Amino acid sequence: MPNRRSVIKNLVAGSVALPASKIFAGEMNTSNKNKPLKLKGNIHHSVSRWTFGYLSLDELCEAVKEIGFSAIDLVKPEDWPTLQKHGIYSSMCYTAGKNDLYNGLNDPANHDELVKEYLETIPVMAKAGYKNLICFTGARRGMDDETGMKNCRMALEKILPAAEKNGVTMAMELLNSKIDHKDYMCDHVEWGAELCKRVSSDNFKLLFDIYHMQIQEGDIIRNITDYHQYLAHFHTGGIPGRHEINNTQELYYPAVMKAIVATGYKGYVAQEFMPTYPNKLDSLKEAISICDV
Repeated sequence: MPNRRSVIKNLVAGSVALPASKIFAGEMNTSNKNKPLKLKGNIHHSVSRWTFGYLSLDELCEAVKEIGFSAIDLVKPEDWPTLQKHGIYSSMCYTAGKNDLYNGLNDPANHDELVKEYLETIPVMAKAGYKNLICFTGARRGMDDETGMKNCRMALEKILPAAEKNGVTMAMELLNSKIDHKDYMCDHVEWGAELCKRVSSDNFKLLFDIYHMQIQEGDIIRNITDYHQYLAHFHTGGIPGRHEINNTQELYYPAVMKAIVATGYKGYVAQEFMPTYPNKLDSLKEAISICDV
């Protein structure tokens, strides 16, 4: 019988001698650092504009192409020509107005302004070939769930005929109300799914932010599986801290991505974390690699 030392020696000799931090799925090989990724095509990748705000939009477009994907989230109409110049797709659009997540569709006082913004933006999106438009409930300010749902539905029924006509999907973002966005109403996937059922339009769905929903309620893979028919878009982020999605945080993103693919989802997954690496674009390339299952 071999002794313990010889067994360990043989195991090490037959394995890749890397520290544990380098074995995490998707970790970049430094020799390939400057090469575009060879993506599998199961996930359509994007990145949120605001997380790389230190770059101009032109610079971010160039970086995205160099990494090997071609979409950016949360860009307003005035910046769409810059995306188009670089051949980059706007995977989740803003309106030209304030589109404030704290003053949203759950308050009738906001309806006139917001409905006008959306009705102005939707035809312009359609002309540009864009499909997803973000929206928010707003804060509760003492409002109960049922009243908020009725108010949101009231506003959406004024917007959705135009969305349906132009092939645009309104995507209401799920955000946590525990840490980042206190008092935000659409903070549970079950509430958002119920609103989708009541609105009853294929052009109204949810933006499932994985970071926010892990903080708020966890159970990420089951919720994605159970509510996938109501999900139009995904955002990422490491928990806690909203930094890199590598093995320094509590979710294993390759398993989450495989669950998304298993539902038949064909939309975009946008990286939305605040990078901490000395070269912040290394963080983005690593994240795309981790999510490319």
